Amino acid sequence: MPVTPEVQSLLDMIAAVDAPPAAEQSPGEMRASYAQLSAFAVKDDVADVADRTIPGPAGDIPIRVYWPAVGGGAGGRDAGEAPGVLVYFHGGGWSIGSIETHDGVCRALANGAGVVVVSVEYRLGPEVPFPGALDDAVAAVLWVAANGPELRADVTRLAVGGDSAGGNLAAAVSQLLRDGGPHIAFQLLVYPAVDMTLSHPSIDENAEGYFLTKETMVWFRANYMGDGGHDPRDPRLSPLHAAPAALRDLPPALVLTAEYDPLRDEGEAYAQALAGAGVEVTVTRYDGMIHGFFSLRDIIPEGKQALDQACEALADHLGRGVA
Repeated sequence: MPVTPEVQSLLDMIAAVDAPPAAEQSPGEMRASYAQLSAFAVKDDVADVADRTIPGPAGDIPIRVYWPAVGGGAGGRDAGEAPGVLVYFHGGGWSIGSIETHDGVCRALANGAGVVVVSVEYRLGPEVPFPGALDDAVAAVLWVAANGPELRADVTRLAVGGDSAGGNLAAAVSQLLRDGGPHIAFQLLVYPAVDMTLSHPSIDENAEGYFLTKETMVWFRANYMGDGGHDPRDPRLSPLHAAPAALRDLPPALVLTAEYDPLRDEGEAYAQALAGAGVEVTVTRYDGMIHGFFSLRDIIPEGKQALDQACEALADHLGRGVA
């Protein structure tokens, strides 16, 4: 099917701006543009929000914590019951985005799933290339798992999640912490970037005209990988290239993809790889959608559907606390 009318209106608006390609912009200019695009997102009221910093491998990591409304969400949490917790990594190609750009999404996930959401401001490339963002992501999950009382959350019910580059980090963290780390009960992977080789058909099929372009992905990849000579098939960069044995016993996953997304095929390939390793996985492709639709529930109905699906999955896998 073609893109939906709502998506086409958005694409027309973006085309009218006629911004220069990513390769012709500085990271600062791209970050400012992305922040402007995200500023109009709906922001639900939650029970409480707090900004703070936590220890990281190279200094403090900013986080924002969202507490859900009592009794809300698909989980049906009761007053006095500690909710589970989702550690969320924002998208933006490891180069742009922030806890601010994803404030609306995190609020919606907190209320919709009835969980505490910890949004992580990991370090960005090109200033801090790989493995900076991944190191911060691991440190954040370990800190959350060790600080349930401070978070007023039941950290035995812990999930990780993210969109795009954030989905990459969530998938990589799940692999790295599988053995010897805290138990992760669920991973939410929204159009995840899981293959740095950029070799799947959808990269070229959807290379231009659908918001995220192949050229921008190449720019993002260069910013994150830097000049360190890293192998793009390193599973810490490309979770899809992990050995089958490394995928066994990973947390159950929900993988959401979009028909007109350059990252569509690699996300679906990762879901297939997880299923082949015996992992419980649900994969849903949203037809007529583009990269980024998950954050646009106020203008794209399918964005709300995907968000609702994510909240229901989180509630199902995190469940209620132990009585």
